[in-house]
Order: sequence, then structure tokens, then C-alpha cells
Amino acid sequence: MTQLKDVVIIGAGPAGMACAVEAASKGLSTVVLDENPQPGGQIYRAIESATENRLRVLGQDYARGRELASEFRQANGVDYRPGSTVWNIGPDRLVEFSRDGKSSAIRAGHLVVATGAIERPCPLPGWTLPGVTTAGALQILLKTSGITYEGAVLTGSGPLLWLLAAQMVDAGSPPKAIVETVPRERLFRTLPELIAALGAREYLLKGMSMIRKVKRSGVRIHLGAEDIAIEGSGAVSAIRFRSKGTEHRIATDTVALHQGVVPNQQVTRLLGCRHFWDDNQKCFRPELSEDRETSCAHVYVAGDGGGIEGAKSAEMQGRLVGLAIAEKEGRGTGPRITELRLALKREARVRPFLEKLYTPSRQILHPDDATVICRCEEVTAGSVRETVAQGAPGPNQVKSFLRTGMGPCQGRICGLVVTSVISESSGKSPDDVDYYRIRPPLKPLPLAELADYSADMPDSRDPA
Repeated sequence: MTQLKDVVIIGAGPAGMACAVEAASKGLSTVVLDENPQPGGQIYRAIESATENRLRVLGQDYARGRELASEFRQANGVDYRPGSTVWNIGPDRLVEFSRDGKSSAIRAGHLVVATGAIERPCPLPGWTLPGVTTAGALQILLKTSGITYEGAVLTGSGPLLWLLAAQMVDAGSPPKAIVETVPRERLFRTLPELIAALGAREYLLKGMSMIRKVKRSGVRIHLGAEDIAIEGSGAVSAIRFRSKGTEHRIATDTVALHQGVVPNQQVTRLLGCRHFWDDNQKCFRPELSEDRETSCAHVYVAGDGGGIEGAKSAEMQGRLVGLAIAEKEGRGTGPRITELRLALKREARVRPFLEKLYTPSRQILHPDDATVICRCEEVTAGSVRETVAQGAPGPNQVKSFLRTGMGPCQGRICGLVVTSVISESSGKSPDDVDYYRIRPPLKPLPLAELADYSADMPDSRDPA
């Protein structure tokens, strides 16, 4: 027999923590399962152990996570289980996970998926070389260890690229260069969205401040970069690109790629929730109600896993979901749900501008034939196109022929790119092409953990 809890939350980032606080405050038995050793997720990673100097370097937006983490830790009735890896969710929301080398299961009355976002894959010539990483990975090093790479070249586009550059400047180890892929003319094309975004001008001012800081530091900035290729024999030695009609080559041993983030859809796909292609964000998103319930009853998504809106919105979404569940359980919530819905609409005003300005480059969405797009199985875009030409209609059929999505990443890295390549090659929409069929286990699982299965707990609504 397995334990039955009112609310089970997967993930302890801003959305997961906020949801747990609200659900527990209404007397709902609440469990939070999180892979990390501390709460905070990616955005507030290592927030509880951050030194004052690291808080200064990472900025006020990061530092505000300490208050939320403290609220989460002090919340009565939250059963927080760090180091827990969810590897399957069965019928009736039976959540199976491993922790401390053992597998266990909990049944959720309501399941909240707060697994956040992952960085968009950036398939470029040479991106599989040692020395190529992502902007998010460099930021994790900075947050957890205070480590920076002064000679790194940051390449791509998006707010995180400039945020990381500004943080590296404040840490005293600025990047060697920024190679940004946004075409110069795109800023003029986004004027209507920019005008609408003035209602959230604090975000715009913050972004301008970061860019100004990086420019004043003397970091070389190349705008409108195209035809990017990473060079090296055995490891990165340089990055080559074209900007303003001129060929450039920068010697470096570290290249950090970034083209925005996308929802982590592994859990919602496993559950069979309906998804749709968001052409503004160039990714799939789960269909959600106003209270962020999926097409699967009693399953919710809080945070960037339902669409990219940032940490502040993620926290508010978590609170909204926690209160919406409490309302369904007859616990009463007052006017706060309505207030949160309105606040989320205000926060979303800047998103159309950011999405249009930082649309991923065509080179990323539609890589050339020679570029590897499935790193695990070393499959090129050309191989996928050939398979489509032979009649493969979608990612699952391509997987059968080429093993794309069958490596350790389980399709997290190649999934969106494979869909885009098939869509372009076949002339079908991404919605019609669809995505990989996700199967358990969600993460690689040692047989020893599966064998040591602790599912003999009493079946009860234990308030703990």
C-alpha cells in the first residue's frame, strides 16, 4: 500500500516552493519531491548557501529567492524530500521516485508539475566539442561554486546571455566576447510589442542596465552574427562567424551557447497531457486552464514548464495553483486567486516583445545537413531529412530508424530540433509532426534502486 497525499509537487524552484506554502497553509497534506539537495531550482540554485559576495554578484533578483526559501522551510505541514528523482507516474497519479538508493511511491490527490525549463539545444558545427557548454551551465558554476571562465565567448541570444555577462563582469571575470545572433533590423520589427511592453518598463530598464554594464566593461560585442561554427581538434580552439558582412574568428577554449529556454515537458508528456506548438516561443507547451490545470484531471503545471514567463511569474503561478487546489478541496481562499490572476496578466505584458526579439536563429531551428542534432547517438540533421524523405512521418518513426532520442538524455536535447527538421522537410506543422512518446523511467534508474522498492507504507491521508 502507498501513502495518499492531498498534494504532491515535483520540483522545489520558485513555483514549487510557493505552491507548497499555500497548499500547506490551507491544511492540505503536501509533499515536495526535488532532485536537488537544497530548494531553489535553477533560478535560485544554492540560494541558502550563497555568500554575501556571491549574492552581490548575482544581483537582487537572485537574492530575493532567499526570502522565498525561508518561507518554504518554515511552512508547517510541508514534507520536503530533497534528493528525490521522480522516474515514473502511473495511473491515478501514482508517483514513483528514488531517494537514498531506494525506490518509493506516493499517490497524489492533486499532482503539481513544477519542473521548470531547460535550455534550448543549440546545434551548430562543432557544438559537440569539449569546451562547449551553455550559458546556464556557466551560471550554475557561478551560483554553486563562485567559478567563472574569463576567456569564455558567450554566443546566441536572450536575456540570460546578457545577465550572465553582467554577472561575470561583477565577479571580476568578464567574458572574452559576446557573439549575439539577433539581426539588427529585428528591433524595428518589434516596435509594436515594445510599446505594449512599456507597461512593464522595469524589465526593460533592467535589461538596458545589464547591456550598458557589459558594454562599459570593454567586452567585445558582435551583433547580428551568422554562420557560426566552433573550431577545434579534440577540444575548442576558436569560434568563427560572420557579422555585418565581415568574417570573424576568436580564439578561445570555452564557448557558452544560449538561445533561450523552453518548457521541460517530459513529465506532462509521460502523463499524456495535451500539448500545442507555441510559434512565438518556438516550442511545445501543455494546454492549461486559467488555474493551470492540464487536460489530465487533478494535474497542474506551475512555472516555466507551462510556458516561459520568468521567476516572478513562476512564484505567483505556484501560489495560484496551491490556492486553486485548496478551493477545490473546500478550504476557502478569499479574493487572492483573482488578485493573482490579474498580477500574472500584468507580468506577461513584456513577454511578446522578448519572444519576438529573441526568436532563435534559423541556423539553430533548421541546422544544415552535416550538423549533429542528436548528440547521444551522433545523428545529423541530414540523416533525419533522408529518413523523412523515405516516408518517416514523425519523431517516433525517425527514432525507430536512427535511434534519435534513445540516448542518456532521453530526447531532452534533440527533441525540439528533430520536430523542427521533420516539420521543415515534410511541410507539416509542428503540431502535426508532434514529439517523442515519452516512456518511463524519466531518468536513468539503477536496477538496484528498482529492486529495493519501499511501497509498503500505509494507505492513508497522513497529514504529515
